[in-house]
Amino acid sequence: MSTLYGEDAAATLPAGARYDTVVDNNGKSLDVVGPVIAAARKAGASQFLFISSAGVYKTGDELPHLEGDPVKADAEHVLVEDALRSGDMQWSSFRPQYLTGYGSNKDCEEWFFDRLARGRALPIPGSGVQLTCVAHAEDIAAMVACAVAQPQVAHGRIFNAVADRAISLDGMARLCAKVAGVEKPNIVHYDPKAAGVDVKKAFPFRPVHFYSEPRQAMALLGWAPKWTLEAALRERWDFFQASGRAKKDKAFELDDQVLAHLKK
Repeated sequence: MSTLYGEDAAATLPAGARYDTVVDNNGKSLDVVGPVIAAARKAGASQFLFISSAGVYKTGDELPHLEGDPVKADAEHVLVEDALRSGDMQWSSFRPQYLTGYGSNKDCEEWFFDRLARGRALPIPGSGVQLTCVAHAEDIAAMVACAVAQPQVAHGRIFNAVADRAISLDGMARLCAKVAGVEKPNIVHYDPKAAGVDVKKAFPFRPVHFYSEPRQAMALLGWAPKWTLEAALRERWDFFQASGRAKKDKAFELDDQVLAHLKK
């Protein structure tokens, strides 16, 4: 099967087809999404796309997470998927992880760029070997388009909407430094508890191994990512510079707290 991207996939859609998408990246409950599902069914929607989260998988040593791996039974995303199974509407569920690209509202690469542009240290929680996964938003949009273009194939399927390669936290730091032209980034490691900081506020990634693989999308939809992470970060660095963000005043209180702790 040939690889489809957004425009190619859209060109294959039947004229007049109706599709409904729910974007749910904040753990919204079935009480919130349920009425939307019901309204879509009543309106005669032919396909329902549910975009949730890759965080539904049970924690454990078996990584990467795959689409059939055990999930948290009480996770809101799982309850929504169960509700979709109970109806006769065609549906697919997508579980994204970390995204980069224009329009993302979460500072992933920008966290590194903010510090690299100012010659600051990069405080990484833990050892820095923890693996994560960063995908370009355009690739994930293409994956969704592939599912829309192939409803019979995508029906009832769960797709990990992620890149096909993981990267360590230190690797992310070094790659961001590379595209920013910084030869020797000052990477430091710390224990968040010992430093007395809330790691969720101090760092944009989970400080543990957390990554999935997009096996279903590649095997069933013929999808493949177009962007390498380095190319994506180069695009983002150019945008970062053009935006003027590097010249704006910015406080680094938590960084300073970590660095002060490391000097003790």
